[in-house]
Order: sequence, then structure tokens, then C-alpha cells
Amino acid sequence: MQPALSLTSQQQQWLTAAIDAAHLGGRVLQDWIGRFSVREKSRANLVTEADEASQAVIVQSLKNRFPEHGFLGEESLNERSTETEAFWVTDPLDGTSNYVHGFPYYCVSIALSVGGRVEVGVIYDPTRDETFAAVFGRGATLNGVIISTSGETQLGSAMAMASLPVATDPENPAVKRFLRALTQLQTVQRSGSAALNLAYVACGRIDAFWSSSLHPWDVAAGSLLVTEASGIMTNLTGGEFDIFVPSLLAASTATLQQELLIALR
Repeated sequence: MQPALSLTSQQQQWLTAAIDAAHLGGRVLQDWIGRFSVREKSRANLVTEADEASQAVIVQSLKNRFPEHGFLGEESLNERSTETEAFWVTDPLDGTSNYVHGFPYYCVSIALSVGGRVEVGVIYDPTRDETFAAVFGRGATLNGVIISTSGETQLGSAMAMASLPVATDPENPAVKRFLRALTQLQTVQRSGSAALNLAYVACGRIDAFWSSSLHPWDVAAGSLLVTEASGIMTNLTGGEFDIFVPSLLAASTATLQQELLIALR
């Protein structure tokens, strides 16, 4: 089902391409279940044949439609220059550790940046067949239905997710931040997929998410989903969010965002 958004023809082309590519990547991930091998990029930072196979079909699908566009992605993908006006930001498997262990919380994330602004974002969860989609200025959907954040304003009633650095230690500031928040929120979880966390903030399943250790491909699509679903995206000091800076706070409302800024100090 195509998202129920009012789009220009150019926006529709971009969005359709992103959805089609995400679904192709998701099918590859499901096909590889039970037959992939795993290696480490760094300590506890895994990559599988499925990541690479998913990325290959995503990139080829998008190149077929937009040969002039550049690419930036997790698996050593950087096909862009300072002159590249439009480029796709792709994560062919966000939540690799979950995928490897058979925990069904992983996804494909695809975004299009044009002129320095994320214009389109798509996150596809192949285990639930859920397609989250957003277009700048046009709203956000889940399987074609318009979505919005939960509207939660109270810290003590909120459910939040947090990302912690890979192979971290107890003295890491991110761990201390997590523990501070744990005593003030109703519940805090660590899920293993930043992209899905952002999608879940956008559709109201959780109320907030924060991180200080993510990459552009982890957050580009999800950050657009949150803002187009009436959520708030800032960095961890309350300043402007930038996909290239690893500092992120997503919240359902401005009130909750302000409370979280205090709680996370």
C-alpha cells in the first residue's frame, strides 16, 4: 500500500523508489536467515553476508532509477563528492546483533538527502511487514496510514529507548546518562535498532529515544519520521539535530523533551 500523503510527482518518485528498495533489502534479509556467516568489524560490531547482500540490491535498485545520485551507507559505502546534490543514506540491516541472534527487532533504513536536507525517509521491518515512510513537509505514515507521536508529556509516565556505545564500560558517560534516566522514566530499554526506535517514537509506541554514538545511516530516515509525526528532534544539549553529529534526543512532545534534557544532564 502506498502512503496516503499528498505529494508532488518528484516526491512520489523518490518515495516509491525508497519503499521498493527497502522491501527488496528486507526480502534479502529474510532469505538469508539461517544460512549467513558472521564476522566482526570491531569488538562486538558485527557484519553478515546478509548486510552486504541487502545493500547490494538496495543500491542497484536506486541506481537504476537515479543514476546521478550519490550514496552513503554503513557497509563501506561512500559514493558521493562535495558536488553531489542528492544522495541516499542507507542502512541495509539496522540491528545486526538482533538479526544474528534471531531476535526480531531489525530493519532496513533508507533516506534521501537533497541540498543538505533529508527529503524522504523509509524504514522497513520485514518481520512485521511494516513500512514507515515520511516526506519532508508532508507527514509520516505506517503502512499507508498517517501516524503521530504519543503526545506524552510526563517523564514518570514515559517509555524510552537508549542506544549505548558498542562494547562500552561502566564509566562511559552514556552509561551514566542511562542510569540517571532509569530512575526518572517509567521504563527505559535498550533495543539494538536505532532506526526502529525512531520509527516507534514517530508512531507512538514509545515516547522518547536518545543516543550519543550513532551514524548518519542509523538516524537519517528515522529523524524525518519523528519530525513529520509532530515529534521533537534535538541534540543532547537541546540544540539543532544534525545527522552527521552523534548526539540525538527524540521525544513525543516539546514538554517531554525539556524534562529529558534535565534528566540526562
